Amino acid sequence: MFEDLSQRFEAIFHKLRGRGKLTEDNVAEAVRDVKRALLEADVNFRVVKKFTATVQEKALGSEVLQSVTPGQQFVKIVHDELAQLMGGNARPLKLHTNRTNVFVLAGLQGSGKTTACSKLALHFRKQGHQPLLVAADVHRAAAIDQLETLGKSLNIPVYSERGTGAVEIVKNALVHARTEGSSLVIIDTAGRLHIDTDMMNELKEICSVAKPDEILFVADAMTGQDAVNVANQFYQEIHFTGSILTKMDGDARGGAALSILDVTGVPLQFVGVGEKPDALEVFHPERMSSRILGMGDIVSLVERAQETFDVEKSRKLEKKIRKNIFTLQDFLEQLRQIKKMGPIGDLLAMIPGVGQAVKDQEIDNSALNKIEAIICSMTNGERERPQIIDGNRKRRIASGSGTTVQEVNKLLKQFDSMKLMMKRMNKIAGKRGHAAALRSLSSF
Repeated sequence: MFEDLSQRFEAIFHKLRGRGKLTEDNVAEAVRDVKRALLEADVNFRVVKKFTATVQEKALGSEVLQSVTPGQQFVKIVHDELAQLMGGNARPLKLHTNRTNVFVLAGLQGSGKTTACSKLALHFRKQGHQPLLVAADVHRAAAIDQLETLGKSLNIPVYSERGTGAVEIVKNALVHARTEGSSLVIIDTAGRLHIDTDMMNELKEICSVAKPDEILFVADAMTGQDAVNVANQFYQEIHFTGSILTKMDGDARGGAALSILDVTGVPLQFVGVGEKPDALEVFHPERMSSRILGMGDIVSLVERAQETFDVEKSRKLEKKIRKNIFTLQDFLEQLRQIKKMGPIGDLLAMIPGVGQAVKDQEIDNSALNKIEAIICSMTNGERERPQIIDGNRKRRIASGSGTTVQEVNKLLKQFDSMKLMMKRMNKIAGKRGHAAALRSLSSF
């Protein structure tokens, strides 16, 4: 996500940091580079023009030119203006506790609208809501089947009817939702390959009947400027209240995310960052600005960890580590928790200073799968007491996991080293407290 743009900005800032002092000439040069980077990232040219004019005006201010760290000041200006461009502060969706909430999702066919419905339902179920998905796309072949399949896989109810018009389906679904006590209704509407009058009339009628709390426009980030143009056309017709950009993981440019708010005046609420049901992120302009500029996003990383890790299991694991009885089974459970958080490269990119350091390195996400396969090929006794694993057992484990004996040996050696480190930390913590233990770990 924003990979190309991040690399371009890093090169611009690196050049500026090499200058002892900022002048009007090198500020103008940096601004030209920023403009070129944004245009190549598919950001709307009007947005780019306004953005770079603001950056240049602020960068030429006396507090920047006379600063002892002018390069860093320029980076801060770009960071703040990027965040402002994308909406400033995140606006949470309206959700009422005393009645059924209704969201309508709209967009062109192929934008990922139906999948976004299921991801949104899962997102709000994690927050304690009882969502109901409504299959109101009666025009696309298999659209109802797709939503039903997604709902079944996530154990989220889907209201559907066959042979009935979309508006009638929505009316009946709202009655059903209130009867069943659903706190959130998410309506999947029909899309077309292009905007047409029939589609918009049906959408307007659905909105009139549903009286939605939020109308969310779903756009495919891969379409670049077309996504912005289509968003603008939709806004003229239905005045949607928020937007969702899908397939951001497959778009290294991401210019639509930087343009859509400025063009429509409507905030971006969510971005789809993968195919998995939980691959939906709340869009935070300031955090995204930090990620684009290679500053990481530690807050989102912590939130992702909090969603993934089981607090009770973590407490039990802490006790095991203190007693030095951490096993390969415990290691396997932690590994699976980390995998749920997403690709390792994405996680590293959220750590300040690390993303840029590893950007040119190949991050092998399959390595975790290999470790998991090796441990899963062990018996319970071998996971609890890896010291009993002899040559014959290693050959069996390697055969069962599709790996080599050398890879099994490597894992066992790494696990032994990790246990020794934990033992050393516990010993230091017992003598001098946890602060000293952490200092010791940093020098290990």
